[in-house]
Amino acid sequence: MTSSASSERPQPSLQDILASDVIAPPDHMQQQSQVDFGNDDISIERYISKAYHDREVEKVWRKTWQWACRLEDIPNVGDHVVYEIVNDSLIVVRTGPNPQDIRAYINACLHRGTQLRTEGGCVKQFRCPFHGFTWGLDGCLKHVPEAWDFTHVNFEEFSLPEAQVDIWGGFVFINFDLECEPLLDYLEILPEHFKAYALEDRYKAIHVAKVMPCNWKLCAEAFVEAYHVAFAHPQTTAYYGDSNTQYDTWPGVRHINRMISAQGVPSPSKPHVDDETVRAYMERDTPFFKSKAPTPEGQSPRAHFADVARKKISASSGRDFSQVSDSVAIDLIQYTVFPNFVPYGGLGLSAGYRFRPYGDDPHRSIMEIFFLFPKAEDGSHPKPAPIIWLTEEEPWSTVEAMGSAAMVVDQDTDNLKRIQRGLLTTRKPGVTLASYQESRIRHFHNTLDAYMAADSNL
Repeated sequence: MTSSASSERPQPSLQDILASDVIAPPDHMQQQSQVDFGNDDISIERYISKAYHDREVEKVWRKTWQWACRLEDIPNVGDHVVYEIVNDSLIVVRTGPNPQDIRAYINACLHRGTQLRTEGGCVKQFRCPFHGFTWGLDGCLKHVPEAWDFTHVNFEEFSLPEAQVDIWGGFVFINFDLECEPLLDYLEILPEHFKAYALEDRYKAIHVAKVMPCNWKLCAEAFVEAYHVAFAHPQTTAYYGDSNTQYDTWPGVRHINRMISAQGVPSPSKPHVDDETVRAYMERDTPFFKSKAPTPEGQSPRAHFADVARKKISASSGRDFSQVSDSVAIDLIQYTVFPNFVPYGGLGLSAGYRFRPYGDDPHRSIMEIFFLFPKAEDGSHPKPAPIIWLTEEEPWSTVEAMGSAAMVVDQDTDNLKRIQRGLLTTRKPGVTLASYQESRIRHFHNTLDAYMAADSNL
């Protein structure tokens, strides 16, 4: 029996919506690209198997570029953060005044393996709390207590091992593979696309983390498609173009994919929603877009919200954003950087995610959400937000600063718990993905397969 389902995508398309905007978006947003990765099921083993998880550690986490912190997290010499992925731990530290003066040391004493730092801070040196072996910020061994008993230790050969470090968009990246490709090559088309967003001119205003009840890949997949929105987040369909969302993958581009979702327009599933309702519901859920000013005659809610966003962001930063496009002002412009970093472009929602395994457990993960606000014109900004760690029982809505985004993530968290449990009980060996709306997930797994292959040369 053949399917009777229609293959026609809902209209208007994202490009139709952009074409009607008052201020047109950047050129790269007016382009579409789709690569066919087939329609084979994705094996469930990669979400539940400890053996698969262990291979990921060697093939993925020790071979890829990963976001470790923001530059504003470590502004002064000696400032450092501890970045951990599964059983690996790094001290990412500023060693000098220049932006590039950042090193990443394996976080273990070379005497008997004690973890040198358990949290970030500011230090002048790294001293083991067990026996006092001490290294300078340059990673060189400086002091050995009772050195007479260690004549066999060559100070020059006892420096802390390092990982690779590089910077893009105000983000500090690390890679354990000392022979990896340069970061800018790894990021492929991302730097060119993000010239319009200048993330280096922003600072981290909110940062929240929580242990999630699912594999890290399941967690990431829930936030890179809009197919689930009408059922999981029905409160947003009055102003969020879920089925209009554009998904982009590009030939030869391994690590980057994209989706653009329009705001200020109703879902195609809500064709009879009027302009007044669009405005009322969007202002209800996202107070940032609320304004006392009436919508001018003939102006769409979308154009109104873009005006509001441009004015508010300009006023709060002291910078002129009056010529920012409607889409950049209000839409969800989201990219994925393989394996686990999801930055947004735009201004109205300049946010991002990071997903990691929780220790060595393939059934739990860490999800982090951050928001970036524009710096002042002179580059000044408030202190970056420290990470707010929620307990597993605390909802994301505990953090009021997250606004309506917290409610959405709470809804997803409930579903993710059910997905992980369902994958453990199902008799179906794989998950089935939509051809288009879940194409970013398939692109992710295509890249994952390449890294996991024994003969991978990535």
